[in-house]
Amino acid sequence: MEQELLQLQAEAVTKLSTLESQKDLEELRVRYLGRKGLFTGLLRQLGKVSAEDRPRLGQLANQIKEELDQKFTARKSELAGSDTGAAIIRDDLSLPGRIAPFGRLHPVTQIMDEVCSIFIDLGFAVAEGPDVELDYYNFEALNIPKHHPARDMHDTFYINDSILLRTHTSPMQIRAMEKERPPLRIIAPGKVYRCDSDITHTPMFHQVEGFLVDRKVSFADLKGILSVFCQKMFDQSDIGLRFRPSFFPFTEPSAEVDIGCVICRGEGCRVCKQTGWLEILGAGMIDPEVLKMVDYDPEEFSGFAFGLGIERIAMLKYGIDDIRLFYENDLRFLKQF
Repeated sequence: MEQELLQLQAEAVTKLSTLESQKDLEELRVRYLGRKGLFTGLLRQLGKVSAEDRPRLGQLANQIKEELDQKFTARKSELAGSDTGAAIIRDDLSLPGRIAPFGRLHPVTQIMDEVCSIFIDLGFAVAEGPDVELDYYNFEALNIPKHHPARDMHDTFYINDSILLRTHTSPMQIRAMEKERPPLRIIAPGKVYRCDSDITHTPMFHQVEGFLVDRKVSFADLKGILSVFCQKMFDQSDIGLRFRPSFFPFTEPSAEVDIGCVICRGEGCRVCKQTGWLEILGAGMIDPEVLKMVDYDPEEFSGFAFGLGIERIAMLKYGIDDIRLFYENDLRFLKQF
């Protein structure tokens, strides 16, 4: 049996030196050292040899197996190195490299960042709040009590009677005023949720609420802030601004704010429906009842608030006519921004 072990070792070493591929090497290893290989089969015959020779032959077999394992491992490393070299030689190094595409911010995120940056430059601080909101902050503290008709303006996702997905970022107005005393100058960007879905509405969209509270704040201050914002946002120093009377429960007086069409510059086009104006946001003076809810004296303090939809701004700035394009993850669309 000793001769058979040495013979198998010599055969394996001889064939090992002639191999040129990893595949052939693995086949040879399985043939000699695998569970059903020649070497394993020979070891199973150790039980048939005499008791005196069994320890010596067992030790020899283990030694040969260990040496073969080392030689197979070394040969595998050699072949791996030669395969890499061959691959490099086969490659055409004169070909231009493949440039990995760079990721970029979503257009809605880009507009959100730009809006926030403009208001930060105007001295506003940024505050953020929860998407899942209490009915008290979303409605009641904003002068919209239960059964108030204005609640019909908000198609709300309710979790239970007192918890909901916020329909606007205005709850941050109350949360901020509860914690701090005037003067306050804050914007609250974030996601909001309403039961809407068509070419101009989605169930989830982005909004920025802004408000300023101090002594002797007037509607003229609101007009000044919004005028500067629109000029910077649309890069038009002569952009027109129009305030139309409207209604919001938490502001009085309230207004819808239009800008001169950024597409046709007021001459009339399909985007502005030939009017020369585009609706952009809602605004107004903070209702005294809202100030009372946070223990501000409306005789001493006044303020204004405004809210704008980020998707609406993006659609106007980029000339997009379907809000759903922002959320379809079509790279052909997203790569344009």
